[in-house]
Order: sequence, then C-alpha cells, then structure tokens
Amino acid sequence: MAQTLLKHKLTILTLLLFSFLVLAQSHQFSRRLSQKSLGFKKEKLSHLHFYFHDIVGGDHPTAVRVAQATVTNTSRTGFGALVMIDDPLTVGPERTSKIVGRAQGIYASACLDETRLLMALNYVFVEGKYNGSTLSILGTNRVFSPVREMPIVGGSGLFRFARGYALAKTHFLNLSNGDAVVEYNVYVLHY
Repeated sequence: MAQTLLKHKLTILTLLLFSFLVLAQSHQFSRRLSQKSLGFKKEKLSHLHFYFHDIVGGDHPTAVRVAQATVTNTSRTGFGALVMIDDPLTVGPERTSKIVGRAQGIYASACLDETRLLMALNYVFVEGKYNGSTLSILGTNRVFSPVREMPIVGGSGLFRFARGYALAKTHFLNLSNGDAVVEYNVYVLHY
C-alpha cells in the first residue's frame, strides 16, 4: 500500500511539473518564427497611382473639422485644427472617375510656421486584387510643397507587413472652400 501511495505521489508530482513547464512556455513574451510558417513569399514592389479627393465644401463633404484649439482661428496656419476624412480615391482626377478606394482617418494642422499637416490615415482599397486590403500612412504633409513624401508604415490583406512611401502632388486646390484633388504615387514593398 505504501508503494502504491508513493507511485501516486510521483505521478501527481510528474503531472504538476509537466503542467508547470507547459504553462511557462505558453506565457512567453516573444519567440522567433519562420517566415515560411506565416506564408511569406518573395517580396514585391508595387506602384499604385490614384487621386485623393478632399471635399470640404458643399452638401456632402468628405473632410470635416471635428476639433480645434483656442488659437486655431487666429493662427495663420490653422494650427490645432483636427479633420476627420473619408475621401474617395479615384483612377483619374475627375470626381466622377472610377473609385478604387477611400482615404479614411485624420489630419491635423501641426505646425505654427507653415501649413503642414500630420496625416494618420488608411487607404482602404475596394477594387481589383487589392479589394479589402489597406495601406497605413503616418507622417507630415507640407501642403504647399510641389511634391510631398509620406511613409507607408503598414497595411493589411495583400499589404500585410507593407512598407514604402507615398508621393503627393496637388492637382487642384480651391482656395475659397478648401476642396482639393491630390495625385498620389505610392511605392510599396509587400509579400
């Protein structure tokens, strides 16, 4: 009987030790993964070209000021203004051109000395093989520079683990109401 009790104690001790080891491994902070295990293939470079329509005026704006600082209206740069957007992305510069996606997110006037925006947005694609995929932009946009460069900091879908840059060039700007059409050339590395 004493021997059976000893066997049970050893079995319980072994199970406890094994459980402890399993739990200790499952709660680790990080681990190395192989790229093949996540389905990575050879990295590709894609070039996307589209037009961004920032519609501020009219009955159906796609860019709306949602907050501002107390100094915004007296600042020559609009410093402190925060705008939420859901802007169409089209194949051509005309508003009626085929929509390939939406630019969704925020931009804010983030400079006291010049018109410079902090852009935090996603390009959400709705057309072709990129339908359902997104690219994320986070960077500064010097609005009156002829060409602005902003970083691609990630993405989803076909753009998972994306990195690259976007070049923005103003195609049209209505100074009276703020409407703008911006041409984008996006260069993105992805799997």
